[in-house]
Amino acid sequence: MGELNEITIAYEEDGRELVKELSREVLTTGAWATVMFLYQDRSRSSDEWSEPKVRIQRYQKKGGSYRTHSKLNISSAKQAEKIIEVLRRWYELDGKGS
Repeated sequence: MGELNEITIAYEEDGRELVKELSREVLTTGAWATVMFLYQDRSRSSDEWSEPKVRIQRYQKKGGSYRTHSKLNISSAKQAEKIIEVLRRWYELDGKGS
């Protein structure tokens, strides 16, 4: 993968779109970059799109290209709300996250 603006999680197989990228946010840049994607995937059996999901993906830049290093999928709104709740609680302890 070249530059951050070229990175996508959209995916097609045999001309059929299986992962649709709805939105993306670059959270950090540099030698290590973090990108958050809002996406849907298509069920192979029913051909229906899933509810929107979130993926946070880390990339490492080597030789001028970004390579996937790790990723976290947030598979439901309920899971996302729980993560938000925990992060707010942690960062409200003293405003510094400790």
